[in-house]
Amino acid sequence: MVTQQEAITKEQVSAYFKDLQDRICQSLEQADGGAQFREDAWERPGGGGGRSRIITNGTVIEKGGVGFSAVHGEATEATLRTLNLTEPAEFYATGVSIVLHPHSPLVPIIHMNVRYFEMSTGHNWFGGGIDLTPHYVVEEDAQWFHQSLKTVCDRHSPAYYTKFKPWADDYFYIPHRQETRGVGGIFFDYLKPTDEYSKKDIFDFVQDVGNIFAPIYTHFMHKNRHLPYGDREKSWQLLRRGRYVEFNLVWDRGTKFGLETNGRTESILMSMPPQANWIYDFKVESNSAEAKTQNLLRKGINWL
Repeated sequence: MVTQQEAITKEQVSAYFKDLQDRICQSLEQADGGAQFREDAWERPGGGGGRSRIITNGTVIEKGGVGFSAVHGEATEATLRTLNLTEPAEFYATGVSIVLHPHSPLVPIIHMNVRYFEMSTGHNWFGGGIDLTPHYVVEEDAQWFHQSLKTVCDRHSPAYYTKFKPWADDYFYIPHRQETRGVGGIFFDYLKPTDEYSKKDIFDFVQDVGNIFAPIYTHFMHKNRHLPYGDREKSWQLLRRGRYVEFNLVWDRGTKFGLETNGRTESILMSMPPQANWIYDFKVESNSAEAKTQNLLRKGINWL
């Protein structure tokens, strides 16, 4: 007899992620209306590969990436230390990772990652999350975003949003700036089968998280794409993109894992914006829209 846990294989998970990549790219192309994704298939020398899809100079999206990967091989010493393993082991990692940078400073940056990790030792788990990085925080948009994520979480466990929202606040935090990357979202990692949740239960939740991405972001694309803006807003956008770069290069675990496992550099760094600025000792003007946003880039805000 096959149990629920045994029924979910890494091949099934990987097949779902590939299909998710296809569906998200189709939805984004349709919503953008001005550009299409270019696919760059690649192979990892140590084992496996992926499909990096990049969209540039669209009507709404200035630069975006929707990447799928399924890689395997010998785990690095850094990975083994993270997992408290002392003996050599093989790993298999698969997932979809997305970052979209819009032209307009009034359309938010968005990130999503859903992933599955399996070790030859028998350890396996899911991880992922979605977070929103508005250049200008609009409280009603942040509320809508968080309510959408809570609805997904509540379908699977009443405890998920309560646990995963603070986890996102903590994870998407830039310690050297003492600010959050944006308005957060949800973040989860090392979700493993338990007496309460089978592997299938967790996989069902991860699929729901993946499936909500396109409806969420196309909502913001349609809602905010025609809002007027000027040079001041574009200058602020470039500064906020700089903060995005700082987080991804200094703190993001996914970036570090990809580079440590000899992943494909172009695919790992596809999350970088096309342009970003750094101004020495920049200060926002009091009572400005930029100051309002700066004051909302902190942990623990109850957006609901």
